[in-house]
Amino acid sequence: MHRTRFHAAALSAALLIATSAATATDPADNPGDEARPRTTQELLDASSATDWRRPDPANTLYMELEGGRVVIELAPDFAPRHVANIRTLAKQGFWDGLTIYRSQDNFVVQFGDLTDEGGTPKPLGDAKPALPAEFSRPAAGLPFHRLPDPDGWAPETGFAAGFPAARDPAGGQAWMAHCYGTVGAGRGAAPDSSTGAELYVVIGQSPRQLDRNITQVGRVLHGMELLSVVPRGTGPLGFHEQPAQRVSIRSVRLASEVPAAERTDIQVLRTDTPLFDAVVESRRNRRDGWYLQPAGHIDLCNITVPVRVAD
Repeated sequence: MHRTRFHAAALSAALLIATSAATATDPADNPGDEARPRTTQELLDASSATDWRRPDPANTLYMELEGGRVVIELAPDFAPRHVANIRTLAKQGFWDGLTIYRSQDNFVVQFGDLTDEGGTPKPLGDAKPALPAEFSRPAAGLPFHRLPDPDGWAPETGFAAGFPAARDPAGGQAWMAHCYGTVGAGRGAAPDSSTGAELYVVIGQSPRQLDRNITQVGRVLHGMELLSVVPRGTGPLGFHEQPAQRVSIRSVRLASEVPAAERTDIQVLRTDTPLFDAVVESRRNRRDGWYLQPAGHIDLCNITVPVRVAD
C-alpha cells in the first residue's frame, strides 16, 4: 500500500469532529470513552480503498508553473463540449508559454492568451472556434448526493460526479456551483462566446451569483496554493498592467499524455458513500472542546472534499 499525505485543502478538516451516531468509536478500543466521536482524521484513517477514487487521466490537466504543478479535474458530465475543446487545446500545447494575466483579490485568477493589447490571437488549431453555452444540464441521469441543509442559491445542493453542484427538481436542471477552486471558461457578453481557451479559477469567497451564467469546466484538486498567492493585479478587475507581473505557464498537459512515472498519484474521497456523509456531518456539527455551539448547518462551498497524494 502506498503511503499517502493529505493535500493542504483536506488537512483543514483534520481537526473536525464527527457525530457519535454515525461514527462512534469502538468502546473495546477506548474503554470508558464510549461517547467520544471520531475525528475527521480518524474517519479518513479508517477508510477503505473503495472510499477513494482516482481521477481519469484523460480528464485531468497538469498545469506546470515555476513553483510546481497544479492538478485540475475536468467535468465532462457538466460541460462535455468545452471539456473536449480543452483536451484538444492541451494536446496541442496551446497554453505553453502563455501566462496567468489576472489576479483579482477575493475573486479569481485567469489565464490564457491575452490579446486585448492589439496582438494576434494564438490559433486554436483543431479546437472549435465556437461552442454553445453549457451553464446547466438536465438533472435526469445525473446521480446527485444531496446535502441536508437549505441553500440560498438553489433549491437543492450536493455533489454530482464528485463536484459541488446544485439542482432544481421543478425545472429539471443541474449545474456546478462556484466554490473555491472551481475552474470556469471565461466569456464575453454573449453567452456562447467561450471556447475554453481562457480559463479562470476561483480563489476567493464563493461567487455563487455566477452559477448558470458561465460554463464551469472542472476544479483544482491539488496546487491551489500556487494560484492563491499570485500577486494581485493593479489594473481594473485585477489585470496585471505590466507583462513582468504575469506568471508564466510552462505547460498544460493531459495526465494521460504524461508518462505514468511522472504523474501525480492523486486519490479523491468519493462523495457518494456513508463515509463522506460522516465527514460532512463532522463539519456541519463541530463538537470538539473549542466549539461551544454546533452550527447544525453547512454551506455547500464550505465542504472540502479530501484529497490525498501518494509519496
